[in-house]
Amino acid sequence: MHGSERREQIIRQIQESKAPVSGTKLASFYNVSRQVIVQDIALIRAAGYEIISTNRGYILNQPKTVCRIFKVQHTDEQLEEELNTIVDLGGCVDNVMIHHRVYGKMEAELVLNSRRKVGAFMEDIRSGKSSPLKNITSNYHYHKVSADSEETLDLIEQELREKGFLVEERRQVV
Repeated sequence: MHGSERREQIIRQIQESKAPVSGTKLASFYNVSRQVIVQDIALIRAAGYEIISTNRGYILNQPKTVCRIFKVQHTDEQLEEELNTIVDLGGCVDNVMIHHRVYGKMEAELVLNSRRKVGAFMEDIRSGKSSPLKNITSNYHYHKVSADSEETLDLIEQELREKGFLVEERRQVV
């Protein structure tokens, strides 16, 4: 196993563990020395992960986020209202996706988590020569939205529904 593969697995192990993961346990699991694990942890930190060393082992300090995909439809004039509704309630609009009958799935990263970022995005749309992705699928599109809790996502869903943006999926009975 290469070091990069081991480091990816170490990150996953620490993320998925409910308790701190000791360096000794990691060294034994990967059949390497404790010093190799210390070096791996340093490289993982350098890559941007906030690994905390405790007297019981390593933990990953990461904010808890949950995600949900919303199918929505609205006009160009309602685009800013839709995005601000999501960010005002504590959500982050991670992306926009469409399912085109000919071209298949198309997706663009957005990462809009504040009114300032929504404003900048809207300015890009208004001043550019491009139109929103939703326009090629009769305004139907999807957003992956992340938030700090399921309750926040529930509030976002409720507000999108009340504003008429949420598309309710029809379940087919077979």
